[in-house]
Amino acid sequence: QVQLVESGGGLVQAGGSLRLSCAASGRSFSNYAMAWFRQAPGKEREFVAKVSRAIDSRHYADYADDVKGRFTISRDNAQNTVFLEMSSLKPEDTAVYYCAVSTTGLFSSNYYDMDYWGKGTLVTVSS
Repeated sequence: QVQLVESGGGLVQAGGSLRLSCAASGRSFSNYAMAWFRQAPGKEREFVAKVSRAIDSRHYADYADDVKGRFTISRDNAQNTVFLEMSSLKPEDTAVYYCAVSTTGLFSSNYYDMDYWGKGTLVTVSS
């Protein structure tokens, strides 16, 4: 079982930045694919960003269209942590942000492919 703990959420003005962190338990973190999802009030959970397991010592990232160029996902395998750097934030980015893991290394944007989830961290962007 993998435990995920998110942190870094908060209140920020439009145009501002935040950095989310997700600390994971487990001994095979570098073999996990990690992802961030978000859920706004009254809306379904949606994909935000993902980062692959180590492939020939490299990690690959991908993003939802509406965050490309504004958000950056990264990971520190030594610290078992994945990050989400968010900049140029908009009110529509307001949501609970969840960290998720595929322990099989599946590089997926689908929530049902994730094996474990964190409890989420709230990001509120004021206009």
